[in-house]
Amino acid sequence: MESPSKTRFIPIGLMLFALFFGAGNLIFPASMGQASGTEVWWAVLGFCITGVGLPLLTLVAVGYSGLPGLQEIGSRVHPWFGAFYANVCILAIGPCFAVPRTGTVSWEIGIAPFLDPSQLEVGMPVFLAVFFVVAGWLSASPSKLVDRVGKILTPLLVLSLAIFIVQSCLAPMGEPQAPAAPYATPFMATVQGFLDGYNTLDAIAALIFGSLAIGAVRESGFTKQSDIAREVFKAAMVAGPLLAIIYIFIAKVGAESVTAIGVQDTGAPILALSAQLLFGSGGAVLLSVMVILACMTTAIGLISCTSAHFFNLAKGRLPYKVWVVIFSVISYLIGLFGLKTIIVSTIPVLMFLYPLCVALVILSLLHNKIGGRRCVWAWTIGFTFVMATYNGLQTAKIAMGGLEAILANWVPLHTYGLGWIPFALVGFIIGLIHKSLTKGPAQP
Repeated sequence: MESPSKTRFIPIGLMLFALFFGAGNLIFPASMGQASGTEVWWAVLGFCITGVGLPLLTLVAVGYSGLPGLQEIGSRVHPWFGAFYANVCILAIGPCFAVPRTGTVSWEIGIAPFLDPSQLEVGMPVFLAVFFVVAGWLSASPSKLVDRVGKILTPLLVLSLAIFIVQSCLAPMGEPQAPAAPYATPFMATVQGFLDGYNTLDAIAALIFGSLAIGAVRESGFTKQSDIAREVFKAAMVAGPLLAIIYIFIAKVGAESVTAIGVQDTGAPILALSAQLLFGSGGAVLLSVMVILACMTTAIGLISCTSAHFFNLAKGRLPYKVWVVIFSVISYLIGLFGLKTIIVSTIPVLMFLYPLCVALVILSLLHNKIGGRRCVWAWTIGFTFVMATYNGLQTAKIAMGGLEAILANWVPLHTYGLGWIPFALVGFIIGLIHKSLTKGPAQP
């Protein structure tokens, strides 16, 4: 029997990088860079915690858990919670938000600037149709993802990004300006950058991509759980630094762009106008290639994982390729609503999902230390769920009466959008007390 390749983690890591690096990873660091100005490096620090560190920690936790997917991890709290959270996450990073966003960002940055205004109304539906047909086709054979993405699309993406980054260093557009109010001090900039990192959706995606990485490692010939966990960790260490480097430089471009192009509403025009200044007429073409490659690789990964999840959930009653078609069509239809609508609709859902994601990751890493006891999982997630729900409702502008004033006065970090952290700690402590006073079986 042929021994497993010792360097297979490299293309798997490149695949993970390409799957993570998509629409939001381009737009949000640029926008954050403009807003944070002279405090950009503190904002980048916070952004990298949730945009790089947390996804990598999630990959490690999934590999360490030995469990096949997100639903099994969530089921350590309760089977009902596992099913609920897995399905909500899958739909959020799949056809409801993230996948449609890949198509609309590709359109708005990569295609629309080349068309006459009269062509936009017809052009968008046509482009999205082509985009999702290609993404669906490439998603139809998940066993070929490493070769198609890790060995072909990713090098092209990295090359185009490298050209953009090098030119931005050789010809900086200006000096960072005074920060906007949410980034006014180093601490505020770090916290806001931390929250900005939510928008990438990468930590939630990592709960899904983790199973994809495990599958790729197993296909490489590794069967022992400790070996699989090690190879996933090594692959994550390939993807992580690439993500961090790109976030740093895109935020730098954003921070330096204000004097040259003015303050823009989103990251899309920041990148488009910056590319034109840095490269002239060829800049728009380079940016178009970069954006479409980044968005396409992410769309492929998300459609693959979403389809595999519902194929398993339905116990194979519908073929995997039929699920690919279903979710490609749904993503196309939602994409027709446009990028702005998708972004606005996503944020309240993220404010609900992310605290629970962080709590699940930490509990996964501590699972053996807490004796595998369900009570610790249940208490921690229960308390986190309360504040996560509140954060989501508050972000959706649903009136909460006098509750906001009470939480602002009594819950540490609440005014920064991080009140779920002390709630989670309280739940964890209660869970440990419950564990010490009772006996129960350890979960796998």
